Amino acid sequence: MCGIVGVVSHAPVNQLIYDALLLLQHRGQDAAGIVTQQERKFFMHKAKGMVRDVFRTRNMRALPGNIGLGQVRYPTAGNAASEEEAQPFYVNAPFGIVMVHNGNLTNAHQLRHELADTDHRHTNTESDSEVLLNVLAHEIARATSGAPLTSAEVFAAVRAVHRRVKGSYAVIALIAGYGLLAFRDPFGIRPLCIGKAADGSTMLASESVALEGTLHQLERDIAPGEAVFVHLDGRIEAAQCAERSSLHPCVFEYVYLARPDSVMDGISVYQARLNMGETLAKRVISTVPPSQIDAIIPIPESSRPSAMQLAQLLGIPYREGFVKNRYVGRTFIMPGQGARKKSVRQKLNAIASEFKGKRVLLVDDSIVRGTTSKEIVQMARDAGAAQVYLASAAPPVRHPNVYGIDMPTRAELIAHGRTVEEVRQWIGCDALIYQDVDAMKQAVGRINPQVVGFEASCFDGVYITGDISDAEVTALNEGRNSQAQEDDEDAPV
Repeated sequence: MCGIVGVVSHAPVNQLIYDALLLLQHRGQDAAGIVTQQERKFFMHKAKGMVRDVFRTRNMRALPGNIGLGQVRYPTAGNAASEEEAQPFYVNAPFGIVMVHNGNLTNAHQLRHELADTDHRHTNTESDSEVLLNVLAHEIARATSGAPLTSAEVFAAVRAVHRRVKGSYAVIALIAGYGLLAFRDPFGIRPLCIGKAADGSTMLASESVALEGTLHQLERDIAPGEAVFVHLDGRIEAAQCAERSSLHPCVFEYVYLARPDSVMDGISVYQARLNMGETLAKRVISTVPPSQIDAIIPIPESSRPSAMQLAQLLGIPYREGFVKNRYVGRTFIMPGQGARKKSVRQKLNAIASEFKGKRVLLVDDSIVRGTTSKEIVQMARDAGAAQVYLASAAPPVRHPNVYGIDMPTRAELIAHGRTVEEVRQWIGCDALIYQDVDAMKQAVGRINPQVVGFEASCFDGVYITGDISDAEVTALNEGRNSQAQEDDEDAPV
């Protein structure tokens, strides 16, 4: 999961891209980068860190031009410690292309060999995004054969990319002297939308909140398999470039990743979380009688809508029992388990009066590794709670994710290979209630009937791209385990 944005305007775009990246900061806190174009020359600045830390006044002044793109990075493949793997990535031929990518390629290893042995293109990092850029560049070169670039050749190149590349990808690429190209994988796993402002500027972004927060009106989502080309003068051309496509967005976007004020693929994230609270209520009643619950307390912040809806339906007081330190990053997307463990107590503080002597039901958006949940349950007990129940608005996370979410190793998943009772004992709560998988899909899907289904592999073990075997998961696990060790060694003190 990363946040990407691209802008074509009649005025300088550096500040606009910066503002959009701030609105997408929740999607990645590891690194940030912006590239702009003026008179066919690219100007780029990228580094590890949060947007506000990466870009200073001197950096912004060095980003002239009326077209550009940016990214906030959340590493799931490659070397998270390397500044070289911060995006955007650049190749000088053909034409000069810079690219940002949100997602994860499942056949990156195979493509890397094809690029070296057949396409004779060099990649210098372990990032799958650099692989994707080089595949795109190679296919554009083949489509144009040395001729000037037209939208027909751009769309032909994207068709070839779809045939070669597997996995999840939402992409925005800037082609020097021509315009901005955006496309989405044939299943629409990772989000991408487009909007326009009153002054005529066009913006593409991962979430609608980036458009609305920069005074752009959301026009629509990029369809699965579709490519959109925005010319330098603002003209927009679009084409379906996948042989087969179907809308299967990642359901974890609605559970946790996206901001609640975003609308993605016609589904309000906030409404999706309210709906998950409704279906969770039925599960709670069957496990813990409402008469045995004195208060429902959310674990900030993604779980709030579900917790509020749950409290209303059960007729139980909703209370804020934890105060969040907003200057600590999201623990789920912190690289390295060591950094996560250190940040929980710094991130949350319990309000003792809301716990003392009470039987409380804590509501979280999901339970992935379980370490945070265990710590929070203990915080509630330390604050004087008589009973601590825990409900998850999402089902048990039992399977690795290979499409760009930081949960690829089975060993990291508390629910993998364990019963609900075993998870409850490990976490230390008095009762543990999980959402039902099918109920979750129905709760989110009924907001937009045009959504065919969801990519929900971390819950149901079904990999929508059809190319993931146990051997591939094992290989991804091995790479992730070694990376996790490096992350812990480099974790902040």
